[in-house]
Amino acid sequence: MPNPHADQSDLALAKIRKLLAKAEDPAATPEESETYNAKASELMAVYGIDRALLAVTDPDSDVVGDRVVVLDAPYARDKATLLSGVAEQMRCRSVLRTRYPGGAKELSLHLFGYDSDLLRTDLLFTSLLVQASGGMVRAPVPPGESAAAFRRSWLAGFTYAVVNRLAAAERKAEREAECGAESTTTPGPSVALVLADRSVAVEDALAQEYPRLRTGRRRTLSGSGMADGWSAGHRADIGGARLGSRPRGALGA
Repeated sequence: MPNPHADQSDLALAKIRKLLAKAEDPAATPEESETYNAKASELMAVYGIDRALLAVTDPDSDVVGDRVVVLDAPYARDKATLLSGVAEQMRCRSVLRTRYPGGAKELSLHLFGYDSDLLRTDLLFTSLLVQASGGMVRAPVPPGESAAAFRRSWLAGFTYAVVNRLAAAERKAEREAECGAESTTTPGPSVALVLADRSVAVEDALAQEYPRLRTGRRRTLSGSGMADGWSAGHRADIGGARLGSRPRGALGA
């Protein structure tokens, strides 16, 4: 017997993928990319809430999992910061790992989260990486400044804007779902409680794998590209609400 919930999820994901593909298109104007990203972000946030609530009555439909994402050079550490920021807003947790397979340094993030949230993270990060890579290369490096330093700070500004925007989209979806749940004639557990329980399950999965984690050092970036990167992330409009001011200083990670 067909599963109507699975059909709806497939349809939602197909719409999200199409919107993100349009946002990535180099031929799209900044305004068009903003529209596509905003709508994709909205649909993605609603999808995450829907899957969380469905799992209350059908736990096997969405379980805690993990995946390892290797970050390629150049700017692997900066890409890791973007991925961990996106993952956190998607209710996932991440651990940065440094390894030396064959003697070469390799950075990776070990992600933990429910399958639906890991999927959302993967979809959005992949798209944002395409958009950021194009924007970073197009941004002119000031005369006399290191291109690497400028682009690292550019990516930091981009990440700052995107993560804040994404957080706004997720919180908006949570509020709207809570209001909808309160108005139903057959109330169930609150959306906030459902999401809190899922967060505990994700934390437990991470703790079992890494019982003795330690916090890494904050990074200080010297390049002058943060404002340009922030503007690009601001145009990506992940999450709808606009930030009130540009960031100052380096983005810690």
